[in-house]
Amino acid sequence: MDRETRERLIERYEQGYDEVVAALEGADDRHLDAREAPGEWSPREVVHHLADSEMRSALRLRRLITAEEPEIIGYDQEEYARRLYYNRPIASSLAAFRYARESTAEILRFLTEDEWLRTGTHSEYGEFSVYIWLDYYANHAHDHADQIRRARATVA
Repeated sequence: MDRETRERLIERYEQGYDEVVAALEGADDRHLDAREAPGEWSPREVVHHLADSEMRSALRLRRLITAEEPEIIGYDQEEYARRLYYNRPIASSLAAFRYARESTAEILRFLTEDEWLRTGTHSEYGEFSVYIWLDYYANHAHDHADQIRRARATVA
């Protein structure tokens, strides 16, 4: 990944929280509990997922940087949604998402060229690098912001 692409992805990663907040602007409980389709997550559940995912992803990046050939363990996001009370208020999860992302973005800005090349093994996907991490998480929040907007659009 060249420096220009990397910079673009870091900027997109940094914008993810604001994109989610914009998608939630003016949402009431009807909007937060709307579903784009049966079986899809509601905006409320998406926010809790983003917090859990962001905290896990922050640790994944830190392991990639600090451990030699770390194993990055996958998790069952559906089980998280079932067992971690995704029907609760969203304020604390939104804050957890924001600050995990902000602190991680700061680290990304300091990485050396050698640190960008570090790799590990993901339990579900195989080889996993800092670049793969960034490529995935740069888009993750934006994709879910779109999901929030689609779900909210179902509320009359």
